[in-house]
Amino acid sequence: MQFSYSNPTHIYFGQGQINSISSAIDSSSKVLVIYGGGSIKKNGVYDQVTQALSNHQWFEFSGVEPNPTKETLDKAVAMVKEHDIDFILAVGGGSVIDGSKYVAAAAQYDGDGWDIMIGKHAVTSATPLGAILTLPATGSESNSGAVITKAETHDKLPFMSSHVQPVFAVMDPDVMKTLPERQLLNGLVDAWVHVCEQYLTFDHGAMVQDGYAEALLRNLKHLGAEFAERDSDQWRANLMWTANQALNGLIGSGVPHDWATHMIGHEFTALWHVDHARSLAIVQPHLLRNQLESKKAKLEQLGRNVFDLPASDDLALKTIEQIEAFYHSLGVDTTFNGYENDKQGAVDAVINQLEKHGMVALGEKQAINLEQSRQILQQAIV
Repeated sequence: MQFSYSNPTHIYFGQGQINSISSAIDSSSKVLVIYGGGSIKKNGVYDQVTQALSNHQWFEFSGVEPNPTKETLDKAVAMVKEHDIDFILAVGGGSVIDGSKYVAAAAQYDGDGWDIMIGKHAVTSATPLGAILTLPATGSESNSGAVITKAETHDKLPFMSSHVQPVFAVMDPDVMKTLPERQLLNGLVDAWVHVCEQYLTFDHGAMVQDGYAEALLRNLKHLGAEFAERDSDQWRANLMWTANQALNGLIGSGVPHDWATHMIGHEFTALWHVDHARSLAIVQPHLLRNQLESKKAKLEQLGRNVFDLPASDDLALKTIEQIEAFYHSLGVDTTFNGYENDKQGAVDAVINQLEKHGMVALGEKQAINLEQSRQILQQAIV
């Protein structure tokens, strides 16, 4: 284990914490509030933000989509530049927060913001930002990563920069009360796969990271089993905090990462607008079977320590079946048939996108080449 770990995001967790932004943002700052489709105006969050910013000069930008697009976000970049915005406040789920990170970085760059996504421009500064989380899933509220889509070309790419790490994150479980059931289910699945991407690799002896990852997976498994209790304060708080811990950098420190499920899943979202979490559920079980020998030890560990499975010669396979059963218990599919033409054309479309984006050696051992991806897709697409 060799790593440097720091998470400077100040967390304000609990009911009534939205008011904390009144002191967390300097009153002399010009603030741009960025949000999505307007649900925050129906659930009381917008009113709380308005009250908390009553002593601030602030502007607003709405309309950030699920899977935020460059085309929309560039309009917010223009606002930051036009009004000399000093601070960005993202109010929403992972899409709004990811989009705000792009805005924060692109606003400090004179060229096309997409240069950041393709590695043409390295981020050296960004407008400071904070987040009010309304949908627990991605952990974006306290990490330095974001994923952005270019709608024109169906490209969906990630970027990371310490400059876009949120200064603070407000996490009030009460804001989850009006979330649709589908979004809560997506949050469970997304957080589950985030943990797996940092855990289901190979034996490395990092006991803290493994033990903490297994605790988070047990939490999510329990929350899934108790989904009928989702209206309780305890259920909401535990999902919100578990999803945050799944991707705040801690369990991934000093250990190998996979992320192949995400890279392949991104193409389902870019091509067919599949919900991000559901694209992961479509890909992951088939990827795990494809990489069974490489991941066998960790799959067996997961089976023992999370699913309480007894030792057996096929423990790794039974663990994958349990993961699939977990998704199915939530009503989430593990195959995809929503393509326009034929199955082979759909497989080819994903492969072409992966090749275009340089995703030709994926996984913790870079062992998933395009042929392996094709085999995975042949099982995932029906």
